[in-house]
Amino acid sequence: MRVLSGIQPTGQAHIGNYFGAIKSWVAQQELQDSYFTVVDLHAITIEHDPKELYLGTLELFATLLAAGLDQDKCTIFVQSHVAAHANLAWLMECTVSMGELNRMTQFKDKGRGSESVRAGLFTYPALMAADVLLYQADKVPVGDDQKQHLELTRDLAMRFNRLYGEVFTVPEPSIPTIGARIMDLSNPTKKMSKSSSSPAGIIYLLEPADQIKKKISKAVTDTDNCVEYDPQNRSGISNLLEIFGVATGKDPRSIAQSYSSYGALKNDLTEVLVTNLAPIRDRLNNLLDDKAELARLMRMGAEKAEITANETLRRAQDAVGFVPRSQ
Repeated sequence: MRVLSGIQPTGQAHIGNYFGAIKSWVAQQELQDSYFTVVDLHAITIEHDPKELYLGTLELFATLLAAGLDQDKCTIFVQSHVAAHANLAWLMECTVSMGELNRMTQFKDKGRGSESVRAGLFTYPALMAADVLLYQADKVPVGDDQKQHLELTRDLAMRFNRLYGEVFTVPEPSIPTIGARIMDLSNPTKKMSKSSSSPAGIIYLLEPADQIKKKISKAVTDTDNCVEYDPQNRSGISNLLEIFGVATGKDPRSIAQSYSSYGALKNDLTEVLVTNLAPIRDRLNNLLDDKAELARLMRMGAEKAEITANETLRRAQDAVGFVPRSQ
């Protein structure tokens, strides 16, 4: 079973990224053939600061390692380091239709109605399809917000295979049942996001203990002071219970039964998060201090990824009728 997933190097990594995705990736690397990529090509589909992208890519790559991913057990790489992504993306752009791209909700949310919107934002799903199909992934762990893109990837794989011959594995989505959507502490109706306008509702992986305590203590709940897991009607306290659950491996409902007040729950949740994040923060700082080792691990990941990616790209180019370059 081969698994692929990616994460954008925009903004600092937070507990939504860790508990919603990265933690499960660490477990998967022991059981499956796993590829994890920092998708910097996707990060330039909107306005960006080049210096922030550069530093953010280094930090996120180091964060994946600090969280427990191991180049000897899986393949971790930076997307732009493997040229096959851009090459296969063009084949996917020539396979997808304008109508299909127009129906993508992310483009509708971010770009429609603006004359200055970048073409890359419109064709973003074709690049995402290339990311997945290059590695012949069987499973792709995705959040609900990316499920539509993966459905399009499946359609493109089947269409390409029908038109040109069997080249691509048709991937299946893998959506965690808990922890897939950690919500903002200040606005628990919205997903915790690196693009949020306010850091008050976000707990970053590099956050010091006193800041974690402050943010948890101010997290939105309600006036009832009754600890109950009810995501539909009590989103604030349910979000805290879900964070507690993914951090400890316990059921949020059983956690709720152990508390009679918000204060005690928030205190214990603070301790759990500090305990979980401290080792990651220490390892991350050590990696960022050793630029040579970080560069070596990046090269290692790219070289491993290229073996599979280049073979898939060659097969796809042969299938559409491209003449191979002479050796």
